Formats: sequence, structure tokens, C-alpha cells
Amino acid sequence: MVNIVLFGAPGCGKGTQAQRLKEHYGITHVSTGEVIRDEIARGTELGREMESYIKEGRLAPDHIVIDMVAGFIDEHRQTKGCIFDGFPRTTRQAEEFETMLAEHGLQVDAMVDIRVPEEELVRRILLRGKDSGRADDASEEVIRNRIEVYRRQTEVVADFYAQRGKYADVDGVGSMDEVFDRIRTIIDDRIGGDR
Repeated sequence: MVNIVLFGAPGCGKGTQAQRLKEHYGITHVSTGEVIRDEIARGTELGREMESYIKEGRLAPDHIVIDMVAGFIDEHRQTKGCIFDGFPRTTRQAEEFETMLAEHGLQVDAMVDIRVPEEELVRRILLRGKDSGRADDASEEVIRNRIEVYRRQTEVVADFYAQRGKYADVDGVGSMDEVFDRIRTIIDDRIGGDR
């Protein structure tokens, strides 16, 4: 089972690229953001708990996200692999994730960081907000707060994977095809070619 962590600030294109990688490699796309938004839309207890965090652009509490991912991994042990989009977001999540995977004899094969300048991130999210209807995509103040939270709390996760020889970064500016090719080259190098 191949496990890829797709990393980058809000608006870097993780969701778009994860979908393309899912199709290319035939692996499962795990988006914690989508799972959380679905819980909110369904009005579940988890959704209600998460809604205030999302509206303010804050990260979800570690214990909730970890439990969610643990449940997903347990239910999808027979898949060819997973691409994790938006997880792990803190060092604690990364540590717990490593332990969780090891219990199933698995590991993270590569962590790919999509790098995009902040002004481009803000421009992309505001543009997305016109179509998405998401409140957290419509306010420049909330967007900049999300990016700042990412820089403070999430960028350190890159160090965690760099220390384990799993980290690689790619330039996230360019066409979707150009960015996809950069990511695919890294993954193919880490897992030994197309699977």
C-alpha cells in the first residue's frame, strides 16, 4: 500500500492535484477538509463541533482529526494506497499518523509540499470563493488568517518528514499539467515508477 501526503498552504491546489493523482495511480483520496465539511452539512455532532473552527479559519483539534483518519485507515486497509490531502497538519498528528500506519505495517512513502507565493494563494482562494459558496473562501481577512495559521502550525510538519527523508517540494505555480508532472516525477522516484 502506497501512502502519499500532499502538503501545502490553503489554495496551493492540493485538492485538484490529489484528484489527478488518485486517477493516475488508482489510489484513494483522503481529504480531511471534505470529510469535515460533509459532517457539517449533515449536522452531525462532529460537524457542529467543527463548524466554529472552520468559520474562523482555525485548524481542527488534533484528537478529532486523528480519530477520523484512524477510522478511515481501518476501513480501507485493502486499498492500493492513499493520498492524504490536508493531513497531518501538526507535528502531533504526524507522530500519531506514523504510529497508526506502523500498527498496520505501513508507512508514509513521500510527503510532497506544493509551494505557492502568498499573494497567489489569496488570489486563487478569492476566485474559488466566487464559485464554492464557502464563507472561509470569501473573506480576505479569513484567508490570510488561514495562511498564517498554516505557516505557524503546519509548516513544521515538513521538518518532521524531512528528518525522515520523506520530504520533497514542488513549484505550485504553472498550469495544472505542469504541477501534476512535477509531483508525479517525485512520487515515481519514491515508489519506483508507475503502479
